[in-house]
Amino acid sequence: MTAAFLQISNLYKSFGGVAATDHVDLEVLEHEVHAVIGPNGAGKTTLISQLAGELEPDDGQVAFLGRDITRLPPHARAQLGLARSFQITSLMLDMTVRDNVALAIQAHDGHSFRFWRDARRDTALTDRAMQALARVGLEGRADTIAQQMSHGEHRQLEIALALATDPKLLLLDEPMAGMGSEEAARMVEILRDLKGSKTMLLIEHDMDAVFALADRITVLVYGKVIATGKPDEIRADESVRRAYLGDEAG
Repeated sequence: MTAAFLQISNLYKSFGGVAATDHVDLEVLEHEVHAVIGPNGAGKTTLISQLAGELEPDDGQVAFLGRDITRLPPHARAQLGLARSFQITSLMLDMTVRDNVALAIQAHDGHSFRFWRDARRDTALTDRAMQALARVGLEGRADTIAQQMSHGEHRQLEIALALATDPKLLLLDEPMAGMGSEEAARMVEILRDLKGSKTMLLIEHDMDAVFALADRITVLVYGKVIATGKPDEIRADESVRRAYLGDEAG
């Protein structure tokens, strides 16, 4: 039996007496893409915020690589190898694409930002930034000001920011949000190319993307896990069809 890369046990978080994550048990295996799906209000973003350390659970445990990280702050989790992309973009829009990635690398490495002009001449830093951009197909946009890019390119850049820190686990919060069909297809290809080299926990509403990418899927409804399984098992699960997928599973 393969040991869990990320182990979530009995995770509970409530707001005003309403359980957002209701005693959630979930495991992510090394190198798998594990998708979490569910209707709006199911607790998906609350779950990923607890995994990233931005929210502290009321009860339960999060273990990463066999270590209890339940009370660790976000920066400590990042140092251990967790990287999160956000549902809403959080880029430095007045900076170039390359500088956005280089800044993420500096922040992760704990370097000072006081000498940013010199940092632009640091080939080790810029090489790492370009490698990350190449993995998402943005190497040709390195000198573009981020504000001048499309929404889909912004989402690609966010993935590059995460990859630049060489994470062990990517926490992806709706990377296809707000995209048209062509942009979403491009993002699916980017994530598919990362399969096998990066472990990913994917929260996503786009069911075509989920079924194209996921090795396993967990379904959340009102904060509770109602099913976990391979894509074909989730498609065939009557409780999932009734609670969430409906005609999308057909």
